[in-house]
Amino acid sequence: MNIQVLPLPEDRKKPRYTDESQLGFGRLFTDRMLLVEWKAGQGWVDARIQPYAPFSLDPACLVLHYAQEIFEGLKAYRWEDGSIALFRPEMNARRFNLSAARLCMPEVPEDLFVDGIEQLVSLERDWVPGSEGTSLYIRPTMIAVEPVLGVKPSDHYYFYVIMSPVGAYYAAGFNPVNIMVEDTYVRAVPGGTGEAKTGGNYASSLKAGLEAKKKGFDQVLWLDGVHKRYIEEVGAMNMFFAYADKVVTAPLAGSILNGITRDSVLKLAGSLGFSVEERPIDVNDLMADLRAGKVKEAFGSGTAAVITPVGALCYKDECLQVGDGGVGSLTQKLYDTLTGIQYGRIADTFGWVRKLA
Repeated sequence: MNIQVLPLPEDRKKPRYTDESQLGFGRLFTDRMLLVEWKAGQGWVDARIQPYAPFSLDPACLVLHYAQEIFEGLKAYRWEDGSIALFRPEMNARRFNLSAARLCMPEVPEDLFVDGIEQLVSLERDWVPGSEGTSLYIRPTMIAVEPVLGVKPSDHYYFYVIMSPVGAYYAAGFNPVNIMVEDTYVRAVPGGTGEAKTGGNYASSLKAGLEAKKKGFDQVLWLDGVHKRYIEEVGAMNMFFAYADKVVTAPLAGSILNGITRDSVLKLAGSLGFSVEERPIDVNDLMADLRAGKVKEAFGSGTAAVITPVGALCYKDECLQVGDGGVGSLTQKLYDTLTGIQYGRIADTFGWVRKLA
């Protein structure tokens, strides 16, 4: 599909950041956005890159009442030579379409998804920061905009992409976090929307997250919604547990997100000589392994934070330190390798990087 590039008037250009150390996360947005519409009987039409602007939505549009909405998250990285690279964007396109299918929304052609992002990033390349740990965060989104009060798939959608220059996800740096295992609330169940990247999953996690923060924890680790027994994922991350020679994570069984970073970690860990197991993890067995010192490291993975070390895990009234409570050697190696590939400091032997012209 041909993507029209609309003019960007001088008076629509935004002031640029002057201090990359103060970027934060997701509060500043670039000058342009990608917007494509899908209409029943026509398919995808009117693809354009236009000045960043608010939408005018009818108060009755379906996304506001019945939550037909999906999104993705990926990043563009500035290398030392000034070039720009994306990390596995085709994986985001495929996951976006799996989410679309679950929410009864039209699939976005993979070439439109990837090419549209590449064109948008190329136009906005001056917005890609270059300091250590910074990047340009990319948020593809689709919403239902048909104005009707009725529970049905929409006949009109917006697929759009906005972008935000960001600093490190955790302001305090690459330090271990303390995690509370949530045993009251549940986030998702098999057959639900847990494996789709849709806003409702995140809204349902807010209450438990706020309660955990009041107790002094950084994150919530969810258990399965049926038995409240098996480890699933942290709100914005997949979880891993490293033993002496193996790395274990929960299987993709319909209620957790198929993370792109998760997939990358599994491949990297295997290449480093670890056996990799995707299997159900009973929280009681996990706590017993922590007590016995069998679990050497624990960490989360996700696009925003990349790798997050876990210093302590708390379940019910018991808090157990993971390893020595610091950043483990495998956790550090995975973080250094992944970010090294993303920023062009380490050779990409997996074919994950997509350089922009």
